[in-house]
Amino acid sequence: MTDAHGLPSTEATGFGPGQQSVSSPREDVPSALADPDDSVFGEPLVDTDELMSGGPPPDGIPSIDNPVWLLARSVDWLKGREPVIFVSVNGEARAYPVQIMTWHELVNDVIADLPITVSYCPLCNSAITYDRRAGGRVLEFGTSGMLYQSAMVMYDRQTESLWSHFTGQAIAGHLVGTELDFIPSSMISWDQFRNDHEGGLVLSRQTGHSRNYGRNPYPGYDDVQTSPFLFRGPIDDRLLAKTRVIGIRGETDSLAIPLENLAQHGVLHVTLDTEPVVVFHTSGLASALDGAEVAAGRDVGQTMVFRAVISGDPLTFRKTLKGWEDQGGTTWSFLGRAVAGPRDGEQLQSLEHLDTFWFAWAAFMPTTRIEP
Repeated sequence: MTDAHGLPSTEATGFGPGQQSVSSPREDVPSALADPDDSVFGEPLVDTDELMSGGPPPDGIPSIDNPVWLLARSVDWLKGREPVIFVSVNGEARAYPVQIMTWHELVNDVIADLPITVSYCPLCNSAITYDRRAGGRVLEFGTSGMLYQSAMVMYDRQTESLWSHFTGQAIAGHLVGTELDFIPSSMISWDQFRNDHEGGLVLSRQTGHSRNYGRNPYPGYDDVQTSPFLFRGPIDDRLLAKTRVIGIRGETDSLAIPLENLAQHGVLHVTLDTEPVVVFHTSGLASALDGAEVAAGRDVGQTMVFRAVISGDPLTFRKTLKGWEDQGGTTWSFLGRAVAGPRDGEQLQSLEHLDTFWFAWAAFMPTTRIEP
């Protein structure tokens, strides 16, 4: 049965066997899973002695390769403040519930004909989405079972090269040095997604695996007074290790905004690569790493990051009871859509950013600025 838009009224397979066929075939090259220091590879980008076993073997945390989808308006098992990873490509919006991502960490997907991988690393509290095309290949990613600086290390199933979740780079193996392009994504509340994208798609719990979806296997992990798991590097002491920050990276610049500072204002204007950028904050998002239940975590608030220019005009914003108002009198929604005023219907350009822990951001972006 389909609805008025031709979409399934309840559940439907996302891509099924076709999803597998999108990815390139396995190549006959040595595996960095077996030996990241194999002499046939180029020099690894990291000291391979610092690759730590996180416990499970390769694919012990199974990726989702054939996602099954629900229409947002048919979902009744997510709670309002519960976090989802929001990805939109060419107007197609999808939500990847963190209660599922916590147990799988990777989803190999296709949105609007674009092959992507959505990743979530609970240990560094970061959600990152990549364009999985690289070097004429369409890659498919799995979990390697290894960590680097407490962040997930992925591997691709085409060459079994190792990849950093945080940088999107192949750090060892046949594709060492290759970089993936980032796709903007954000961690927002289920209420926020459902209210803005009632016809959007939501990743189903029909994953082919039996997991305790909804439970947090890392209760209390985001306590700012605790230490990161298997982090061996020096911690930048400008902030406590588990301070929540919004990390924004440009071509030559990077900055971190402590979440607590942003929450006091609701909006912050910064400059990245000399370009004006605006960051929105609103309440209503549960921490996935606080309580025993993902949906029951304390409210840490949610963020969106946009280029503060539209049609060549720089914009400044203030937070109001109705949303975020620019200097010309247009009111914008949290997800960057003009909802009233002269620019009604226009859309701000989202920028890639991470809601993450300071220790991870500083380890991978050591020259970062802190704003404000």
